[in-house]
Amino acid sequence: MNFKTSIATAALALVISAPAFAQTHYTGQELAKYAKVSLEQARATALRAVHGAIVAQELEKETGGLRYSFDIKVGKKTYEVGVDAKTGKVIENAVEGANPD
Repeated sequence: MNFKTSIATAALALVISAPAFAQTHYTGQELAKYAKVSLEQARATALRAVHGAIVAQELEKETGGLRYSFDIKVGKKTYEVGVDAKTGKVIENAVEGANPD
């Protein structure tokens, strides 16, 4: 394997794995100061619950408080995983239906 091939292989690996951890932007950032669990901690919890690639993430107000919501793509399915922003516990883990939120 030559140098150019090595660089191309490394770049491809980074692009393929990037969606699972590289997203830093999310909706609801203005609520982060009220969360006890960081986005990084919630993301790690969500990815332990569903092994895939995060394609969307947000911090949102719910009736019971704040929650992080992650859409995680696994094959052709997308799962919605909710993580409580106070306790860090998974509060939702379901395949999204035909009409996602």
